[in-house]
Amino acid sequence: MSVNPQTLVYKQAFKHLNAIDVHLDVYPPSIASVNSTTLSVPAVIYFHGGGLTVGNRQSWFPTWLCNRTTKASYAFISADYQLLPPATGHDIIQDVKDVLSFVTSREFLSQSPDFSGVEAEGAHPGEFRFRIDPEAIAVAGSSAGGTCAYLAAIHCVSPKPKAIVSMYGMGGDFFKTKPFFRGREILDPREFSGYLHPNHGPDTHSDPALQEFASLHSIADSALAYHPQTYHIPGYPANPRMLLPRLYLQLGVFIDYYTGAHENGGLSVSLRDALALKPGFEASDQSLAEFDNLIRALIPVQHRGLFPHLGASRDWPPTVLVHGTEDSAVPIWDSRNLMRRLQVLGVNVELYEVKGREHSFDYETGAEELFENVFDRVEAFLRYHIGRK
Repeated sequence: MSVNPQTLVYKQAFKHLNAIDVHLDVYPPSIASVNSTTLSVPAVIYFHGGGLTVGNRQSWFPTWLCNRTTKASYAFISADYQLLPPATGHDIIQDVKDVLSFVTSREFLSQSPDFSGVEAEGAHPGEFRFRIDPEAIAVAGSSAGGTCAYLAAIHCVSPKPKAIVSMYGMGGDFFKTKPFFRGREILDPREFSGYLHPNHGPDTHSDPALQEFASLHSIADSALAYHPQTYHIPGYPANPRMLLPRLYLQLGVFIDYYTGAHENGGLSVSLRDALALKPGFEASDQSLAEFDNLIRALIPVQHRGLFPHLGASRDWPPTVLVHGTEDSAVPIWDSRNLMRRLQVLGVNVELYEVKGREHSFDYETGAEELFENVFDRVEAFLRYHIGRK
């Protein structure tokens, strides 16, 4: 990318009187010439992965998607969002809505070395102004960022995304009954006591443990960090937040942190008996619908909108899902499950299964050549739904 992004604060988040700035980066469209002082452009708004507990707008950055987006004369926007814990999915919904509202309510000033059009008033040579067209927004995400994209599909109304792109997105099925993270070691909860609600920690229901968990400060930027090769597990994550999704899934309590519902032992406790009745993927649409209704009845109404396949409706935007068949972090079942639910609703949805590939396959060395066909399909999907006709 030849143009550096513009970093902006799109909101402030508060918890315990502690305020944090939440940022986004704007990568301008590649514009050679325009006959207007302010250009209205499509945009792809991207949310990073990290299990909703770690990362920032530069983590696992999809260079292939950013480059293709800006070369198509769209803006590419990569946004931070509040992380679990102490945030919950409810905070993330608000962040996603705030990003879309922010980027469609202001002008951006950018510079292109190739620009030869009408310069903005008061601007330097080569600079131009642009706005995001609220009728031409796609929301994209990788892994946990896919959850953010799904939440945008459900909750963002004005502006409403015209398209959704999910790379091995998490959230197509929060109600798994089989273990995954194949080949990963079992984590010791005692090493993460500060991130555990007393329901799940080593000091169950102790007042100090509750106070420690309740005192966590808001965070929306937690950079990736790894131990050196000399560590006893070379390259092992050094930021404990990188391991929290695995820990919560290992304990079977991820949805407690996602919803913030820790009362009476947590939401996960009230769902466990019902999950034993979950039908397999080969079940009929009616059986799956009956199971959804059973789960929906057990989830308090204020939390139901956090679960994409329960909150999906016929006005869900056109969607493309991309997933490796050997994904051991987010099983391909998530995307297959969401696709099936959306198809029943009549939503325009496509799933591209990348055979033999693991999680984050698009960051492999030589990914542009290896997966050019898949990337081209995503690009064509975006061009059809938010490109200029």
